[in-house]
Amino acid sequence: MEPTRHAARTILHVDLDAFFAAVEVREDPRLRGKPVIVGADPKGGKGRGVVSAASYEARRFGVHSAMPISRAFRLCPRGVFLEPRHELYVEISGRFMAILERFSDLVEPLSIDEAFLDVTGSARAFGDGEAIARRIQREVRDEEELSVSIGVAPSKFVAKIASDLKKPGGLVVVKHDGVREFLDPLPLTRLFGAGPKTAARLERLGARTIGDVARLPVEHLVAALGEATARHFHELALGRDDRPVEPDREAKSLGHEHTFEIDVADRDEVRRTLLRLTDELAARLRRHGLAGRTITLKLRTSDFETLHRAETVAAPADTTEAIAPVARRLLSKADVTKLPIRLVGVAVSQFCAAQPALFEDRREKQGRAVARALDEVTRKFGEGVVTRGALLHEKPARPDVGPKPRPRGRDPR
Repeated sequence: MEPTRHAARTILHVDLDAFFAAVEVREDPRLRGKPVIVGADPKGGKGRGVVSAASYEARRFGVHSAMPISRAFRLCPRGVFLEPRHELYVEISGRFMAILERFSDLVEPLSIDEAFLDVTGSARAFGDGEAIARRIQREVRDEEELSVSIGVAPSKFVAKIASDLKKPGGLVVVKHDGVREFLDPLPLTRLFGAGPKTAARLERLGARTIGDVARLPVEHLVAALGEATARHFHELALGRDDRPVEPDREAKSLGHEHTFEIDVADRDEVRRTLLRLTDELAARLRRHGLAGRTITLKLRTSDFETLHRAETVAAPADTTEAIAPVARRLLSKADVTKLPIRLVGVAVSQFCAAQPALFEDRREKQGRAVARALDEVTRKFGEGVVTRGALLHEKPARPDVGPKPRPRGRDPR
């Protein structure tokens, strides 16, 4: 089934409501009606993690995802703070995506709990977009006991906005001839990609709503935002978005990061943590059959400044021996303030086939042999059986893991 590009497309944006928190309530019905906050810290909300999800009861206190757990605890001290159970969420996500695939071959996962569907070609089998959306809501509710919000529209942009308007459990349908009527009264915050600086520039032009942007002369927008950005926002404001739904979209990067319980001034501890993260990331890359040429370091200092440094290597990297030296180099480049460190992370992107370099040196060959041996030991006896000597005295800590790639078929994204 080829993606449909004409104006009569029917696109769904499907979004599980407060996914992680909803799963925890499903698993423990005693939590129903309580402010549930899922975060990276198992210590009752007083530590250094961030909020992964908040139930709608918790959101009434001002708690939202990506907020520091410490702030969430101050806003909602009587909330139920839970450590994330990522394996459970990934398992449920896989079943959720499988439900969506019953209605279309064109399913584009955006994250663990949301996806676009192009159901233009599914009408004969299942009915129109609204009928399909209602069936998806019913099947997710019956099979997974979870609530889902859905936007139905002729484009991705409009469907994404629509799904967010009546949460939880909402269904908003925007007909092809009603796009402008739907978009015009919405505030600039609904204009995808328009951050505070862009919104301020638009407001200086007299724009307060998406409709105002649509009515502005394009040359005024170009003068304020530049050619490409101006035309992008003008097209969106007019409801024009021809992007196809792209199934089987692969993860663009994999990364691990760690937030320290207390800001760390000891650079040896930071380097050991970075080595551990690199070890875990390399093993994860190999499990998924991935290797990448761009290595990125993330560093956050005690004053909350976040720094990124990246380097592209000649051969695809999937071993600690290939990634760690680059990560250390990037750390030395980024760590110039000598302030205590709050967070450190490493990621690999620009994926390609993992294969030895034509003239692989002795160190690279040894690194690949060690990696194969470690993978075999892990496969037989489980993770953590073998530890690098440099990490023997490090306090174990679970990394904050980035999105997982979605394997083929019914497996989770």
